[in-house]
Amino acid sequence: MASQRQWGLTPPVSMAMPTEQDLALNDSLITELKDQNTFEGPDETERRANTLRILQRVTVEFVRFVGKKKGLATSVIDAAGGKVFTFGSYRLGVYGPGSDIDTLIVAPKHVSRDDFFEHFPDLLAKASPSGAIEELTPVADAHVPIMKLEYSGISIDLIFARLAVSSVPVSLELTDKSLLRGLDETDLRSINGTRVTDEILQLVPQTKTFRHALRAIKLWAQRRAVYANVMGFPGGVAWAMLVARICQLYPQATGSVVLTKFFQLIASWPWPRPVMLKNIEDGPLQVRIWNPAIYPGDKRHLMPIITPAYPSMCATHNITWSTKKIITRELERAGQITNEISAGKKQWKDLFQRHTFFSQGYKYYLSVIAASRTKEAQNIWSGFVQSRVRRLVAGIEQSDAGVELAHPFTKGFERGHLQFQATDIKTETTDQANDIMQAVAAQGAADNLEMPVSNGQEETKADGITTIYTTTYYIGIELMKDAKSLDISYPVGDFKRQCTDWPQYNPDLNSIRIVHTRNYDLPADVFEPGENRPVRSKKGKSNKVALPVPKKRSFSNTGMEVRFVKACHKLADADNFTTIARHENKDPNGPKRRQPGNGIATLLPSNGTKISLPGLQS
Repeated sequence: MASQRQWGLTPPVSMAMPTEQDLALNDSLITELKDQNTFEGPDETERRANTLRILQRVTVEFVRFVGKKKGLATSVIDAAGGKVFTFGSYRLGVYGPGSDIDTLIVAPKHVSRDDFFEHFPDLLAKASPSGAIEELTPVADAHVPIMKLEYSGISIDLIFARLAVSSVPVSLELTDKSLLRGLDETDLRSINGTRVTDEILQLVPQTKTFRHALRAIKLWAQRRAVYANVMGFPGGVAWAMLVARICQLYPQATGSVVLTKFFQLIASWPWPRPVMLKNIEDGPLQVRIWNPAIYPGDKRHLMPIITPAYPSMCATHNITWSTKKIITRELERAGQITNEISAGKKQWKDLFQRHTFFSQGYKYYLSVIAASRTKEAQNIWSGFVQSRVRRLVAGIEQSDAGVELAHPFTKGFERGHLQFQATDIKTETTDQANDIMQAVAAQGAADNLEMPVSNGQEETKADGITTIYTTTYYIGIELMKDAKSLDISYPVGDFKRQCTDWPQYNPDLNSIRIVHTRNYDLPADVFEPGENRPVRSKKGKSNKVALPVPKKRSFSNTGMEVRFVKACHKLADADNFTTIARHENKDPNGPKRRQPGNGIATLLPSNGTKISLPGLQS
C-alpha cells in the first residue's frame, strides 16, 4: 500500500473521512457565510477578472514602452514580457463584496521602479474606458512603494518588483528562490506577499476546505476585533497560516470540522512554540531568517507564526502580552460556542456575533486623539500615531501601574469638527476611510512621507468656520484584582514624547491628546444601531464595601502639566470627558471646578480607584 503524503511537519492527527453530521454542519456553515454576505456574486467576480486582464495587457505594453524608450533591440523588447500576480485575500480565494485586490506587477531588469511610477499611470489611463479610473494615488516613498487605485468600483493596491532577468513570461512562477538573486530589499519586500500566499495554497491538502474554514475565521476575527496587525493582533496572512496548519492535521476534514478543531488546538497551543507549515529553508541570499537561537528579538515573540516562503519571517511580531490574552480569551470563547454548535445547542450565527468592546468590555478607556488642521496632514499624522499605539500598550504593560491588560481597539474613528462642533459628516473608522496615506503611515512608513507644509492656518470656509480633523484610538483598561490606584502618567507621557519627537511633527499643524474616558462617556458613534450603551449608575446607598479613596496629590507631585486646551482641542460630543482642572488663575491653592474639555488632570472614578494622566496637549 502506497504511503500517504504527510502535510506539514508532523503526521496528521486524524485521517477520518467526514460523517453525515460533519457534512450537514458544513452545509449549514456555508449557508451562514452566504447569509453573512461573505461571498460576492458572479458578476462582481467577473468584473475583477476583467480588470486583472486589463492590468496584464497594460503591464506588457508598459514593459515594451520602457524598452523602446531605453533603446533596446526589438528582439529583446518582444521577449521582455511582464506579468501581474495577486496575493492576499484575492489570491487565497476568500475575498468578498468590497474587498480590494492586492496586485504585484513584475517586470524584467531594464524596468525600474521610477519607470513604474512615471509611466504606468498614463498607459493605464489610455487603455481604460472613460471614467474607469476613479482615483489613483501613488506613494513611491512607502516602506513597500504602492499605487492605490480605484478602478471601476474595485479597490486595487498595485506594487512593483523587477527581477534580474531579461524576460518575464506569463508562465513564470515566483516559487523559484533563484529569482531572488540580485533584488534589493524593497523588491524582496514587494515580492514576498505573493510568494507566501502561493506557498500556503501549496501546503494545504484541500484548497476548497481551507477556503471555507478561512472565510469563517476571517469573519469571526473581524467581528470579534482581533484582526489588525498594526494594533498587535494577527493580520490576514497570520490567520491564514493558522488555518492551513489545522488543515494539515486533518487532511480529510470538512471546513466545519477544521473550524472546530482550530479553536480547540490554537487556544491551547504551547506558545511560544512557533506555528510553521514547513521547515525553515536556507536560501541564496545574505538576509535575516527567523531564528530565536541567534536573534534575541525573535526569542521575544510571544505567538510566533512563521511564513513558509524563503526568507521566513514572523508574521506576528507585533503581538503584546495584552493582545495575546485577548486573543486567547476569544479563542476559548469560540471553542465553547463551536462545541455547542456541534451538540446542536447553538447555531453558527452565534459564533459571528459582534464584539462588545465598547458596550460591555471595560469600565475605563484611554482615548488617544490625533488632530490636525488639514485633512492631508491628518492622514499622515493619524497613521503615524496609530503605528505607535501598541508602544503605549507595551509601556502600560511594563509599568507597575496595576493594569491587568491594555486592550487596543483595532480601528480608529475619524471625525470632523466645525467651530468645535461635530459636523454632520458620517464618522468613519480608519479602514472605512480607506486613505492610502493613513494606511501607509500606520504600517511604519510615516518617516518616508512628506508632511504637507502649513502656515499655521486651519481649513476655513467662506463663512469663517474652521475645520479640525481628528482620529481617536481607544484602549480598554482592565485593572488588576483589588487595585486601588492606577498611575500611568509615565507610559502615557513617554508615548506622547515619542509622537511629538517625530521629526515631521508640526505643533502648528498637528496635535495629540490622551484622555481617560469612562464607559458611559463614550461617544455615540462607536456603537452600532440597537447596541446598548453603558449608563452611569445612580448614586445611592449600596451594600457594597466602599473602597478607600486615596489621598489626593498635588499637581506638582503627579508630574502633570496643568494647561488649558487650545482651540483645536475643544472637541465636541464626539469625545466627551470631564476633568478636574485648576481655576484659570493657576493658583495651586485656588478653587477647583469641573470644566468639560479643559485639560487633563487626576481623574477620580467612582469606585475609589485613582487614575493619573499627564496633561497632554500641544
